[in-house]
Amino acid sequence: MQQRKSKKILIYFFLLFLVGSISNNNLNDLKFRDISNINIIGLDIKEKAILLKKIKNLNLDNIFLINRNHLINELELNSLVEKYFIFKRYPSSIDINIQKTKFLAKINKNGKIFYLGSNGKLTKSNFSNSQLPFIFGNPDIIEFLSIKKIIDKSKISYSEIKNLYFFPSKRWDLELKNNTIIKLPNENINLALKSALQFLYKNEFKDNKIIDARIKNQIILND
Repeated sequence: MQQRKSKKILIYFFLLFLVGSISNNNLNDLKFRDISNINIIGLDIKEKAILLKKIKNLNLDNIFLINRNHLINELELNSLVEKYFIFKRYPSSIDINIQKTKFLAKINKNGKIFYLGSNGKLTKSNFSNSQLPFIFGNPDIIEFLSIKKIIDKSKISYSEIKNLYFFPSKRWDLELKNNTIIKLPNENINLALKSALQFLYKNEFKDNKIIDARIKNQIILND
């Protein structure tokens, strides 16, 4: 019992000492420093400056009281960001490591050209990339990502595609850089593409410019 009382006295003494120490110091010295450095890695100079300005407008205060949700929301709204990692460097710096999205195609939306990224977001940009295929029609982004996934699993390289045509019936035509057009159905696309590609690389069919795989279990070739 006496030992327990002694422990309590020691705890009370420590707390009293702590409170007394705080009250005898300048309270301003207890304030944490505001965030002074935000380091963004993975974007070019212009892209970094635009994102940095938006982050600074969030008024993040000090590193201990940072509103992480506001910062995450700003990063996820950015169409250039595929993945991101946030690191706190005490006492007053934040590192944001960004994996930039990969542009997959160009598309016209309301008279403006956008770049469609692997993150499923559209980016308006002034630069030109003639290597990217153009999407004609008005597919949902998920529909494009679906056909892109099928192409990537096939024997044809996505880099061989010049244009993609999407029709209201929910099917695609692929125009290759050698001007061959592959017509695909709106169902069993992977099997149809596999069948079509069997004719694409054979010498006896090299002059055929249309490979029509829309009818199940049939391939129609046209000059």
